[in-house]
Amino acid sequence: MPRSLSICKPLLFVAALFLPALAQAHGPTPQKVDEEIAIAASPDVVWGLVGDFGAIAAWHPGVKEARASGGNEAGKAERELTLANGERIVEGLDEYEADRRMLGYRLSRENHAALPVSFYSATLEVVDDGKGGSVVKWGGRFYRADTGNFPPEHLNDAAAVAAMTDFFRSGLESLRVVAEKAP
Repeated sequence: MPRSLSICKPLLFVAALFLPALAQAHGPTPQKVDEEIAIAASPDVVWGLVGDFGAIAAWHPGVKEARASGGNEAGKAERELTLANGERIVEGLDEYEADRRMLGYRLSRENHAALPVSFYSATLEVVDDGKGGSVVKWGGRFYRADTGNFPPEHLNDAAAVAAMTDFFRSGLESLRVVAEKAP
């Protein structure tokens, strides 16, 4: 047997032993939630509510308080949200396009007790439905709170998806009610 083949056989055997372990050691995969709602209010009325990055507490039932700095300036604006459960998260504004009625932001400081995610970025956009109303699209991309290979249930992908879905849906439902009552 040629010498190169005799060296390769043991290496192949060792690689085959570790292959199942490597398949398990993949870490978290990105998750996403995309929600939207039709609102019987003009895009200008709806944007008047959501277009102020620091005013989310005025329409989102899951946010007790929002303290903001930096106005709506992308890269400078930041908000600290106190959620209904008393926990706090900090978010930073990355994009702000008033002419498109769109803003994009990200989690700056995680708090697993607030939301079971380790990171997220999200966009909120108000679109004219062509009939005098609006469609609001809110989407986020995120990772679960426990980024290890075997997270506990309350910090796994399913928990992260459920929490973000609930946060977006409850916010959109409340936004619809507030916007449709607005003058």
